[in-house]
Amino acid sequence: TILPAIILLFIAFPSLRLLYLLDEINEPLITLKTIGHQWYWSYEYSDFMNIEFDSYMIPTNELNLNNFRLLDVDNRIILPMNSQIRILVTAADVIHSWTIPALGVKIDGTPGRLNQTNFFMNRPGLFYGQCSEICGANHSFMPIVIESIPTNFFIKWVMNYSNS
Repeated sequence: TILPAIILLFIAFPSLRLLYLLDEINEPLITLKTIGHQWYWSYEYSDFMNIEFDSYMIPTNELNLNNFRLLDVDNRIILPMNSQIRILVTAADVIHSWTIPALGVKIDGTPGRLNQTNFFMNRPGLFYGQCSEICGANHSFMPIVIESIPTNFFIKWVMNYSNS
């Protein structure tokens, strides 16, 4: 039993080091704080003054022809592509799960706790997700939409949003 235990230790220590290094976030360009509420998300761009908004699902009777039912929101998250993004996730009421499958991001938002992860978008476009936690009767009606745009358009968006 001693030899297998030693082999497991030789496997475990490098793995723990790699897990620690994967969780370390180096020099993010943008920090986005996400707060889960029942039944919407709130976003705060921590690096800029006064950029915060709520994001609600668009009701079916208000959808345009090019919107997705149960997936489109009234306020999208605008982020620059080819940039390291840090996201801080918490919740105001119950446990939520901020999930964007196309980016490989899933992180839980827990009341009283601040979780963080990072991601990198290498192409422009729309990325859709939803709360993937059973956080109440209407938990599936908490969609997430990220719009990835070039950095110069992102700077213009920040300047326009700050002035309004």
